[in-house]
Amino acid sequence: MKNTFYGVLFVGVFALIAIIIAEMNFFKNLAISSLIIGIVLGIFYANSLKNKLPDFGQKGIVFSTKYILRFGIILYGFRLTFQNLQEVGFRGVFIAFCIVFFTFIFGYIIGTKVLKLDREITILCSAGSSICGAAAVMATQSVLKNEAYKSAIAVSFVVIFGTIAMFLYPFLYKLGIFDLSVSQMGVYIGATLHEVAHAVGASTALDEAVSKDAIIVKMIRVIFIVPFLILLSLWLIKTGFHSSNKKTKVVIPWFALVFIVVVCFNSFEFLEKSTIETINFLDTFTLTMAMTALGMETSFDKFKNVGMKPFYLSLILFIWLMVVGYFLAKFFFK
Repeated sequence: MKNTFYGVLFVGVFALIAIIIAEMNFFKNLAISSLIIGIVLGIFYANSLKNKLPDFGQKGIVFSTKYILRFGIILYGFRLTFQNLQEVGFRGVFIAFCIVFFTFIFGYIIGTKVLKLDREITILCSAGSSICGAAAVMATQSVLKNEAYKSAIAVSFVVIFGTIAMFLYPFLYKLGIFDLSVSQMGVYIGATLHEVAHAVGASTALDEAVSKDAIIVKMIRVIFIVPFLILLSLWLIKTGFHSSNKKTKVVIPWFALVFIVVVCFNSFEFLEKSTIETINFLDTFTLTMAMTALGMETSFDKFKNVGMKPFYLSLILFIWLMVVGYFLAKFFFK
C-alpha cells in the first residue's frame, strides 16, 4: 500500500511540473499540452534516472497508467454536452462518424496487411489518428492491455503529425489552397486534427467562427470513443486477439459507460461554470499523471526493435485525413 501511495505521489509531482511547463508562453503558443510534456518527462526519467534511484513506487506508477487514467477519461465528459451535436446538425455528426470509423478501418488494414506492423501498435496509432490523439491511445490501451512502450510510440507519432497539421492548415487556408467556407474550414479542422489542443490551436489562428465549429466537431469525435471502445472490446474477444480460449468473457469498459453518463449529466448544466473549470483542471492533472506514468514505463531499448513502420502508418493516416476530410467538409457540409 505504501509503495502504491509513494508511486502515485511521485507521478503527481512530475505531472504538476508538466502542467507548470505547459503554461509557459512558448509551449502555449505551440499548443503543446501538459499531457505531451508529461510523457516526455516520464520517458526522460525512465531512460536516465530510474536505474540510478532506489526502486520505489513502481506499483503506484502502474496504478496511474490504469485507474487514474480511467478516472481522467470519466472526468473528460465534463468538457462535453449533447447540445454540441445539435449545433453542427446531422451532417457534422455524420462527418465525424465517417472520419472515426473509416480512418480506423483504413489504418488497421494498412498497418497489418501492407506494412505488416504489430497489431497492437497498429490499433493504437489508428485510434489516436481517428479519434482524439493521446487520450484515445490511452483509452484504447486500457482495453488492449498492451505494453506501455507501444502506447508511447503511438502517442509520439500522433502528436508529431497533429502538430504539423496545426501549423499547416491555417497556412494553406490563408494561401487560398483550401477552398472552404468559414463553417466548412471549422468542420474540416475538427474532423481531421488529432488532439483537442491541435484543433483549438489551428482554428483560433483563423477566426472565432472557425474555432467554434472546429471544437464542436472535435468533441463529437471524442464522444465516439465510447462505442469505439465497446466494439473494440467485443471484437478482441470474438477474434481471440489475446488468447485462443473461446470462453474468455466479454469485458465492457465500464469507465466508457460512466463517461457517457457524465456527458448526459453535464448536458443539463446543473453545475456552475467555475465548478466545471475546476473539474477540467483536475481532469487535465489526472490525464497528465497517466501520460507521465506511461512515459515512466517506456524504455528506448524497446523502440529500437519497432523500426520506422509506425511512422509510415502515421504519415499515411495524416495524408488520408487531409484528403478525405477535405472532401467530406467540402461536399457534405453546406
